[in-house]
Amino acid sequence: MSWLGFDDAWVLWLLPLALLPLVAPAGTPLPNGWLRYAPRDRASTLVGWALRGATTLALAALLFALAGPHRPEYHVERVGQGAEIVLLLDRSRSMDQGFAPGRALPAGISPKSPQALDHYFSQAPARLRESKGLVARRLLAEFTAQRPDDRFALVAFSTLPMRVLDFTAKREVIQAAIEAGNVGRGLSETNIGRALEVALEMFEGRPYNGSRIVMLVSDGGDRMDPDTREALSKMARRQRVSIYWLYLRSANSPGLTLAEGDSDAAAESVPEILLHDFFNSLQTPYRAYEASDSRALERAIEDVNRQEKLPITYDELVPRRELAPWAHALALAAVLLLLAARSLEIRRWA
Repeated sequence: MSWLGFDDAWVLWLLPLALLPLVAPAGTPLPNGWLRYAPRDRASTLVGWALRGATTLALAALLFALAGPHRPEYHVERVGQGAEIVLLLDRSRSMDQGFAPGRALPAGISPKSPQALDHYFSQAPARLRESKGLVARRLLAEFTAQRPDDRFALVAFSTLPMRVLDFTAKREVIQAAIEAGNVGRGLSETNIGRALEVALEMFEGRPYNGSRIVMLVSDGGDRMDPDTREALSKMARRQRVSIYWLYLRSANSPGLTLAEGDSDAAAESVPEILLHDFFNSLQTPYRAYEASDSRALERAIEDVNRQEKLPITYDELVPRRELAPWAHALALAAVLLLLAARSLEIRRWA
């Protein structure tokens, strides 16, 4: 029986011993000379056999429980609305800083100077002084909680990528993996190209059951060599993956587009613009969200949540279920019945 398994099936060979109460001799009746003249009491006979049956049931249930009965784990195919999403989370040191407040600087201070940072974070309200990484993890936790049919994986990266979580729908595991990013401080460098390779590799060998997304959450770009660009382009096409970039703009960041009056050559010095242009060149759906504060990031995540709700077919593993507690409960009920009958038993004639 595929729906029933036993840890120690040999114990079931002892089940015939549970029949002993049915063949055991009855107890000695209380001495009374008038009993031989009393008519046969069918009700008493039925009660006697019922108590024997309860004893047999208690023994059989205990032996059954000792065999370790369980329903084995099994897979079931379900259909929902969602996607398979790899959360690619930047864990660099810059993510420990705040967002760009978006306010004018005093005269004589360059936007990229240390004085600009001092001004931003001394004058910014509390919600802007929160680190980008902390805000991103909080909003991603809310995002994943709202999508019960999605399968999430998590890759954290700075100098090297780290596969934190493989695809799963277990809410508690996903929340714990996102929260784990709060530990410690990030490194000073990032390698987004290698991180994207690892994120796309996570779809290798998986059946295509619905939308596939790589959600990059980062505050910086990357200059990738031609070989890396070509490899990423081929992987994105082969895996049919959509890319969303939640770009968390720092205080001294130029953004994803050239400012008015900047030459095209200026873009070659801005990693964010280079990465943005590379994503636009891919033959796969791509959308960038530029967030200068926590509210903008929240709106970007809400937009992704609204868009990616296509039908998805996924395979769910139903875990093993122990059946021994039910057998213990049945044995306990039978024993309680026997104890109740014992308490009502007459031990001597009045």
